[in-house]
Order: sequence, then structure tokens, then C-alpha cells
Amino acid sequence: MILVTLGTQDKTFERLLKAIDQAIEKGEIKDKVIVQAGNTKYESKNMEIFNFLSPEELNKLISKCDLLITHGGTGSILAGIKKGKKVVAAARLKKYKEHVNDHQKQIIKEFEKEGYLIELKDFNQVGKTLKKVEKFKQKPFKSNTLNMINLLENLIEEDNHISWYNKLKEIIWYGFFGVLTTLINIISFYLLDKTGMNVYVSNFFAWFISVLFAFITNKLFVFNSKSLNKKVLMKEMFSFFFFRILSLGIDMAGMYICISLMKVNKMLSKVIMNVIVIIANYIFSKVFIFKK
Repeated sequence: MILVTLGTQDKTFERLLKAIDQAIEKGEIKDKVIVQAGNTKYESKNMEIFNFLSPEELNKLISKCDLLITHGGTGSILAGIKKGKKVVAAARLKKYKEHVNDHQKQIIKEFEKEGYLIELKDFNQVGKTLKKVEKFKQKPFKSNTLNMINLLENLIEEDNHISWYNKLKEIIWYGFFGVLTTLINIISFYLLDKTGMNVYVSNFFAWFISVLFAFITNKLFVFNSKSLNKKVLMKEMFSFFFFRILSLGIDMAGMYICISLMKVNKMLSKVIMNVIVIIANYIFSKVFIFKK
């Protein structure tokens, strides 16, 4: 018996089922075929198809099957090789809208390289792939969970951040809104200072105005923390203002050193301290406030 599992992805993988169906029609597959199709809607007189199965039912079928054909989901692959089953894996691909990226291709490649499975690369060659299975000697499964998780996370991370823009997107947007925040701070400081207000009072109000702008832009556009849950929102806001007060202390202390001790021009001092503060604020936000 051949078991085909497509996992619980919300995207269809009809392409694989069509290929298997055609192989049955050609006589390349003569065994009984049972399919766990998930969200893939497919009808066939040649296969017994279930949308979803309980973990217990699926586990029993994996134990009974002679061959497991599955998509490139890590859990689906491991479910077969842990039981010593021969596994054929086919990757869901982005170009067919079967997944959001092609990380399954990379996952399957790594498992195949280690000797755990055979990849179905050409969906028009199901029969030839199954002939390879007959001679395939699967490597006994040895748990190496931590290293495998790290490997797969790195593969997925590389796939999701393939362009230079995606690699630097967070920093680019932080820099963009950081410049706007700095301009708001400096302009506010300049306007308040022109009124004759004490320089340190002007500095405080300029900080307060800019920090409100910074919280909104950091939350929504830089770190993509869009949760409106009250507890999450209050925690983020409290943390944000706490660390901004800390950076305000850095700003005020730096202004004092530059203006009062080193006799640096007020506006130049303001620009220097804003550069220092913006770097500190990025570290605070990334590490302590808007956690992924």
C-alpha cells in the first residue's frame, strides 16, 4: 500500500495527485493508494482520498504502508523515516502557488543528501522514480533534532531573505523613520528654543513629541508588531517609553557634556546626540520591545 500525505497546508497540491493518478492509469503504480489530501480538492476513481485524518489514524496508515509519498514538510518526512519507511518527497513550489516560497525544495535536498529519501523531481517521471525506490537503501534514522532544526531554520531564513533589500529591510525602514523622527525632534527643539524657553525644557518637549511618532512608526512599519491586544499593546508601550526615557537620559547627559563642558554649538550638539540616540533606540527596540 502506498500512502500519500499532503499535510495541512492551506494551499492546494493538486499537481502531485494528478501525477500519481496518471502513473496509476499507465500501470506504473499497481498498489492500493490512500491519500491524505488536506486542503487539496481532488477526485479520483484510482485512489482512496481523505481530506484530514486524526493523528492516530494517520500514524496507523504510515505504519502499514510500504511506501510514503509526501510533500516537503519536515514533519511529514520525519513521520515516515522514523518508522523506517521508504519515502519519496515532492516539493511544493511558489511558482505554482503551492507555497509562499521554495524552502521545501531545499529541505528535501538536505534529507536526500543524507540518504533518508528520494526526491520526485519530475512529475512526469513518477514511474522511473518508483523504480529507484526498489533499489534504494534508506539510511537508518538517527535523531539529531537540534542540528536539523538549526539547519532547516537557516535554509528557510536564506530563502525568505534572498534579496539584499529583504536582508536590510528592517534597518532601511528604521533608518528612514529614524531620520523623520530626528527631523521632528530637531525642528521641535528649534521652534521651542526660538520662544526663549530653557534649552533643557525645549529638549524635553522635543523628545516627547518625537517619541510618540517613533512608537507608532516602529510598531507598525519597522518591526511589524501589529497586535492590538491590550496586554501586548500596553507592554510594548511601557517598554518603549521606558527605554526612550533611558535614551532621553543619554541625550540630556550628552547635551550637557557637549554644551556646558565642551562648549559645542547647541544645534551641532543636538545633531550629534540624535545620531547616538537613534542607534541606541534601534538596539533597545529590536532586543527588548518588539520581539518576533
